[in-house]
Amino acid sequence: MGATHRTSSLDVLERLTISADDLPKALATLTGSDNLNEVVVLSTCHRIEIYAEAELFHGGCADVRDFLARHSGISSQELSDQLYTRHDLEAVSHLFGVAAGLDSVVIGEHEILGQVRGAYQAAQGEGTVGSRLDRLFSRALETGKQARSATDIGKGIASVSQAAVALAAERFGGGEGLEGRRVLLLGAGTMAKGTLQALADAGLADLAVASRTFERSVAAAQECGGRAVPLEDLATVLVDADLLMTTTGASEIILEHSSIDAVMSKRDGKALLIIDVAVPRDVEVTAGDLDGVTLLNMDDVNAYVEAGRADRSTEADKVREIVAAETERFQLETSARSVAPVISALRERASEISEAELARYEARLSELTPAQLAAVESLVRGVTNKMLHEPTVRLKDAAGHARGDRLAEAIRDLFDL
Repeated sequence: MGATHRTSSLDVLERLTISADDLPKALATLTGSDNLNEVVVLSTCHRIEIYAEAELFHGGCADVRDFLARHSGISSQELSDQLYTRHDLEAVSHLFGVAAGLDSVVIGEHEILGQVRGAYQAAQGEGTVGSRLDRLFSRALETGKQARSATDIGKGIASVSQAAVALAAERFGGGEGLEGRRVLLLGAGTMAKGTLQALADAGLADLAVASRTFERSVAAAQECGGRAVPLEDLATVLVDADLLMTTTGASEIILEHSSIDAVMSKRDGKALLIIDVAVPRDVEVTAGDLDGVTLLNMDDVNAYVEAGRADRSTEADKVREIVAAETERFQLETSARSVAPVISALRERASEISEAELARYEARLSELTPAQLAAVESLVRGVTNKMLHEPTVRLKDAAGHARGDRLAEAIRDLFDL
């Protein structure tokens, strides 16, 4: 169950976002619910999804929805219209598509595969992943890798970071894009590193990096030949910047309207472009109303990406074929695992009957020689195995399809397994 940029507004996504600091508590709360056993939480810039193995479908949905309502402060009734739900095989296909980059703002983006892996590992660390979600997420990661190695889905603009930088270059226009511009990047996390890579070959006159942790700013700046600045010097550096890009994971506004207003008063009328791709947002939205300020956010990046989506349609179709094939394979393997206990129980029941009958006739067989007794025992077990051979083969062959489920259920009923 979840919400993305396609189903919910940025305001709603901001409230639904679960930070890394809040994740352990969220996982514990969800697995402590009445109907949820295994849980993985995937929370990114434009996505909040909760994958769960549930005892009851409707009860599980209610548990997840109620948790998100409490977390976001949005009523359950209002939230219902913002959330989508996938179950069983549809949930498998959805996750495989997410890992392959089909459901991202930028189709084929690189970051999402790492984010899926991070969500999976975080849940493992908190002990909320069992055998079912372990198999599901392991296969999803394999599918994501295959999609990128077997197709060109990841070439060109393949991340939100790259899209945001391309949007900035387009906004400056003039054929030179960002060349000779002074850029200030706020943030030093995963999104910031992707942004720095996209800025590396832009021919900038200056690239400054600031974050809430100065050591991380230094490390990020060193990787791209930029310079680190303390967060308290942010306003000073911003006076001379042409572009501000913000990518932090902060839960509250970092740059308020008044702070930007103070900066603009010192720029002698020079315009400032701000692209805020943080969710929740780093820059107060009313700052965009100031003279000389152009404030863009994830909605603008989404619109920019959507305009160029057709270029990736062919590769996306190839990836969808991979996702469909991997979903079917997962289903077959899962169904085969589900019939294995039935086959094992059937053979165990048959063995119990055979051994019981041999024991019942033990007195009558007492005059046989050891070789003769062994022959009788071999005959009984041989007939039993031959009788079970065809049902076993048919059940295995039908695994993964509705017929297999019907056969398994029939065998359970017929033999009281």
